[in-house]
Amino acid sequence: MNDNVLLLKKYTNRRLYETEKSVYVTLDYVTDAIKQGRQIKVTDAKTGEDVTSAILTQIVFEEVRKKKYLLPDPLLYLIIQYGENVLTDFFEKYLEQTIKNYLLFRNMADDQFKKWLEYGENYSKMDPRNLTGLSPFKSLFDLFAIPAKKNQKEEKKS
Repeated sequence: MNDNVLLLKKYTNRRLYETEKSVYVTLDYVTDAIKQGRQIKVTDAKTGEDVTSAILTQIVFEEVRKKKYLLPDPLLYLIIQYGENVLTDFFEKYLEQTIKNYLLFRNMADDQFKKWLEYGENYSKMDPRNLTGLSPFKSLFDLFAIPAKKNQKEEKKS
């Protein structure tokens, strides 16, 4: 099996056993592993049934219990009211892809912003004679420029 998958056994006393390290682990331990990018596979120690979804749901409920509200009340009412009938398709087909797309676009926006910051730093170091074509954008670049020359002048005055 994939090295990124953490194999766990769930015992009837609600304890989780990590087969990789041969130790009992807490739900917080499993949560931290997931946050670090690991996948989990949990099997019932007695029946061998895959109970991964139940453990993942339990993790979500624990996060809610810690006052980290994940879903607004109206959405929770809809989930309870319509249950499997309507929302199962939505959660299986659309929500996962929507969250993945959000994370992808957020990372792309962060990368683009970093590039703009770097370009602003480089702009402040460029020879002004080479920048005549960019003069309409000077005020924008100045927002991201590092005011190193101003600090150096103030230090010389002191």
